[in-house]
Amino acid sequence: MRRSFALPAAALLLGVSAALTAPAAPALAADGDEGFTIKDPRITESSGLAASRLHPGVYWTHNDSDDGPYLYAVDSATGDTVARLTLTGIGTPRDVEAISIGPDNRIFVGDIGDNLGGTWPHVWIYELPEPKELRDQTVRATQYVVTYSDGARDAESLVVHPKTGRVYIIDKKEEGGHLYEGPAELSASGGNVFEPIAPVELWATDAAFSPDGRQLAVRGYFGGIHYAWDDARDGKIERKERLSVPLQGQGESVSYSADGSRLMYGSEGEQSPVEAREAPGGGGSGSASSSGASGGGSQAGDEGSEGGAGSGDGLTIGAVAAVAVVCAVLFGRGRRRRRG
Repeated sequence: MRRSFALPAAALLLGVSAALTAPAAPALAADGDEGFTIKDPRITESSGLAASRLHPGVYWTHNDSDDGPYLYAVDSATGDTVARLTLTGIGTPRDVEAISIGPDNRIFVGDIGDNLGGTWPHVWIYELPEPKELRDQTVRATQYVVTYSDGARDAESLVVHPKTGRVYIIDKKEEGGHLYEGPAELSASGGNVFEPIAPVELWATDAAFSPDGRQLAVRGYFGGIHYAWDDARDGKIERKERLSVPLQGQGESVSYSADGSRLMYGSEGEQSPVEAREAPGGGGSGSASSSGASGGGSQAGDEGSEGGAGSGDGLTIGAVAAVAVVCAVLFGRGRRRRRG
């Protein structure tokens, strides 16, 4: 989503980080996905990220608006685009914000953003098979019409459970939103009403299921939350701990690596970086976020406190808080300008 305050916010983040950053933490183990930079000059607003199951080390991404019906496959070893898909069988994309891979290597794309603050009468989800061969090609997708039981809203997070195939959306609210559950099976011929089932204590910009479907990671601009997923309780989620989210100019995306050991965090912009952090319960001696307190004390929308100022970020708690507060002011000013 374009924001006039994105560049000032990015500059502030980088400036404060450079001034306050402590010595870098040790690099992650070389046996999994590392961070990378998206090099394709066509990808300037990477807004979603999903690890391929068919093609190890490849991540799917997309721009969030004004780009057309395109998906990009990026090789994390080089940062180069190895395929661009052109979707057919759908209308003109409006505000594509998320991508997720479900069972049987089905890709789901969330055209769920609402720059007008939640006024579209409906939004769309597109579903397509992940190609077995990585090359530029045209792929026919299925389009689903989506509404919410409690009215229109803005959203940037869509996840598909890797075992059940059920689709979920998290709306984007500064004070915290809700996890919405879709029908057991989406209908291409009728409407698909999503129902709120659990609160999410974050101004969410993306989310991702772990490959085993037992963990849900939700990120915002300044932090993230790790939830445990319990299918035995009708999809209700249990907050576990804060995530160690890197400081990024405009943090828009998150994906588990294909093996579930890493969380990969992406940002908008040209030559945008994707940074890796150890996933909660992932390989190694412990979670990168375990140095933060477990989730009980934070309130809805308190993204500054969700920043997870663990050693992996190289910033003190005070530094993170200062950056979060000042950037929140910038975001707030930008939001007021848009509303005016």
